[in-house]
Amino acid sequence: MTETMFTDEKMHQDVDITTIQTLSYDKNSSQSSCSTSDISQVEKQVEPWDGYESEDLPSKTQPHLVRNLRHQIFDMYRRLFGVVFIVNAAVLITVIVQNKANSQYLGLILTANLFVSIVMRQEHVVNMFFIVFTSVSSSWPLFIRRVCARVHHLGGIHSGCAVSGVMWLILFTIQATRELVNKSGISAATVGVSYAILGLLVAIIALSYPALRIRYHDTFEATHRFLGWTATGLFWCLVVLLVNDHRSVDRTLGNALLHAPPFWLVLLLTCSIIFPWLKLRKLAVKSEVLSEHCVRLYFDYSTPHPGQTIRLSDSPLTEWHSFATIPVPAVKEFSVVISRAGDWTSKVIDHPPKHIWVRGVPCYGALTVTKLFRKVVLVATGSGIGPCAPWVFEKEVPIKLLWTAPNLRQTFGDKLVDSVLEAAPDALIYDTRIHGRPDMVKLIYKLVKETEAEAVCIISNQPLTQKVVYGMMSRGIPAFGAIWDS
Repeated sequence: MTETMFTDEKMHQDVDITTIQTLSYDKNSSQSSCSTSDISQVEKQVEPWDGYESEDLPSKTQPHLVRNLRHQIFDMYRRLFGVVFIVNAAVLITVIVQNKANSQYLGLILTANLFVSIVMRQEHVVNMFFIVFTSVSSSWPLFIRRVCARVHHLGGIHSGCAVSGVMWLILFTIQATRELVNKSGISAATVGVSYAILGLLVAIIALSYPALRIRYHDTFEATHRFLGWTATGLFWCLVVLLVNDHRSVDRTLGNALLHAPPFWLVLLLTCSIIFPWLKLRKLAVKSEVLSEHCVRLYFDYSTPHPGQTIRLSDSPLTEWHSFATIPVPAVKEFSVVISRAGDWTSKVIDHPPKHIWVRGVPCYGALTVTKLFRKVVLVATGSGIGPCAPWVFEKEVPIKLLWTAPNLRQTFGDKLVDSVLEAAPDALIYDTRIHGRPDMVKLIYKLVKETEAEAVCIISNQPLTQKVVYGMMSRGIPAFGAIWDS
């Protein structure tokens, strides 16, 4: 159906050109009416999506306030954040009321929060969570699978523990200062280092606020990396100083550290930070410029799984960018599609690299949850086809693909478009340059009902992703997309 659509579109363009030429040469000839008839015939061509705009969407399943609270304000990410924060706040209030905790006890809770926060971003830990949650059989009840599919919201635990850690650090610093003033065994160095760490973490969290992170993304990334490394180094100092302040006179510092839980927690979190950098390498890459809008990079060092992403950079210490991989089944080769979306991507497209830096291991992303469902409507806009293509090629799950973009073949090239159509002949390829922007919620709902799909997965820009996910979820259809939390 889609291959025919492309042929018809090309025919449409050819007829238009022929008609214009004929009319310009002989406006009074019989060919003029014939050509006009041709135009009319082409314009009346039936498309697979015709009539969807006139169809009514069903009413949303819950009252306005309830659905907004559930699907927008208190999404799974914020729920996880809220649980972590509320539990920490309850314990902190109890500690303050009882007024019995010393700096050593507070330091342990502080370290535990920061440990969980950092480890939750470690690639192997993220992969482990995705493997566990997406291993649920598709025969399980849908309400269980739709909850498991929210695994990509686990960043809520990361941010919840980070904010809670700062909260505990404030209390720790106050308690340490009090003990210093009361000469209760805390050294001035311990207090000074705690204030320095507090300043760094407050700066990191302030720039992590979504609005600031989006507007000043390069600054956010730099502060997360360099201030984070500095804070980690200072935290080592804090742990050693704190253990030394509280050890008994008959124990050596080394022995005290080996028996101190914060020491092992900091050791593990430091290893989790260092490990991806041990996998840093500069690799040869084959670049294929598809158009002025995008480039495709080919790698031959690994075979990622569908749904996995890699991090790329031309300047390893300053910035990294994640891209979905398109593996070649049963071959040690994959590619990524990079579209023009900023300074870095523009540089890669205008000056295709022969070598590029790669860090860490391939990491599962949001579309990995596709495998949890028996049938899925997969939606890609523009270069969103990159993350979607592996699922189309793999054919592990029955998929109905909707791909919308302007000038698809001119932008992404015949090779990519043809490979998608070969793997999914019934895909809907919607050229927005020809047909205009569709009402995505209505069109996707139509596809869900026609195919009896269990879920919708979408890769698009943030506003459209949020609109589609809310439009489906509020009507009882499970929908999933990126949450821009990395």
